[in-house]
Amino acid sequence: MRVRVSPSGLYTYPDVTVVCGEPQFLDERRDTLLNPSLIVEVLSPSTEAYDRGRKFKHYRSVESVSQYLLVSSEQVSAELFTRQPDGGWRLIAVSSMEDSLDLQSVGCRLALADVYEKVDLTATGPDVTGQD
Repeated sequence: MRVRVSPSGLYTYPDVTVVCGEPQFLDERRDTLLNPSLIVEVLSPSTEAYDRGRKFKHYRSVESVSQYLLVSSEQVSAELFTRQPDGGWRLIAVSSMEDSLDLQSVGCRLALADVYEKVDLTATGPDVTGQD
């Protein structure tokens, strides 16, 4: 679903968008979400710098966004940014199949083993076990 970053006017298509509560849409077409709670981006070599930099800067300006999750497509790795009461962002990075992340914004725990269950990383990056 398309997301509109109202303060900047940017329209994006995140890989995953979750809204908790009543969704707010731009218009009656209901194809542009205004109040996402969690945004997930799957990083690729061509998009990683933008997803980490300017795009995240835009997402931070959306008051409803409380978590931003970046998932690597090349190795077992995820980074979860959580908005703090003071407006800052706390980072938790995980990189093991045994790790999990607390997605407070949607009330669940996400295991990296579930995220990468059917993903073959052998052709695109280092050994999944983290051993060279």
